[in-house]
Amino acid sequence: MQGAESPSQSDSIRGTQSFVHTMSACWKRPSLTALEVAWRWLFGIPAVALIWFHTAQLVRQSGADFHVLRGISLTDPTGSAAIVAQLWNILRPGMTRLAEWLVPALLIAWVLVSAIGRTLVLLRTEPRLRARPGAVAILHGLRAAALFGCFALWFALLRLGGKVAIAGPIQAGREPNAVLYGAIVIASSLGLFTLWASVSWVLSMAPLIAMLRGTGPMASLLGAFRIGAMRGKLVEINLVMGIVKLALIVLAMVASASPLPLQTIVTPEFMICWYLGVTVVYFAASDFFHVVGLAAYLEMWQIYKD
Repeated sequence: MQGAESPSQSDSIRGTQSFVHTMSACWKRPSLTALEVAWRWLFGIPAVALIWFHTAQLVRQSGADFHVLRGISLTDPTGSAAIVAQLWNILRPGMTRLAEWLVPALLIAWVLVSAIGRTLVLLRTEPRLRARPGAVAILHGLRAAALFGCFALWFALLRLGGKVAIAGPIQAGREPNAVLYGAIVIASSLGLFTLWASVSWVLSMAPLIAMLRGTGPMASLLGAFRIGAMRGKLVEINLVMGIVKLALIVLAMVASASPLPLQTIVTPEFMICWYLGVTVVYFAASDFFHVVGLAAYLEMWQIYKD
């Protein structure tokens, strides 16, 4: 990481300039990404296996017939919605009972594992930091709660859009407006994504402050709000990170669809391996940029505060 600079020099540094420099530095230190991948997948693989096991067991016990999904058509949104609703009504009681204990258990496990893993990554990035796994765990819990609230708001907006564009016209005897519903979904998704990218830097910076200053969770959170001129740089970096994540999702979708013109030649086994490969590359790239974001925050702190 580059050393501290004078206030006049730091004011002229754009967050994106630091981001590009930090991305190059992290690329030259693959051990950081390897450590990030290790702790995330150490949690993720057992979590996915647990969800798969209980979901498959639930589906077998429910007797739901997933062959009805073949009747879904984009040209018949009303009929397709009815098919999905019929299937969901069969699975909903069991899924609700499963989620009541599995979701909190996985969230608690994620908070604990992420606190340890993030501490190890940051200590590897900057050995002068002080390990504060307890404070980091609490702050990660706050971030998870805020993210859950953001998803809840997004779901509420989608339900509102469904009432306005789908259910409302049907009740009035008119055709549902699928275009309007699509516009509401896109606007709500991009709007909340941008909002989260603009404000979540506080929850990402607080654990770093805890390890920089050795403070508790509340003092670290308050310190994240009192960082002065660095705030604009962190918002800029966070917005860039949001754009990068969107770009990764688009690239993953394009890569997943690229073999489809050859579906008469390729085998189902090849397609499964292809999708698994795209998934692994996507998550590895996402983990790399998580490391870059943390390192960029740390570098901004060194420039402005050291």
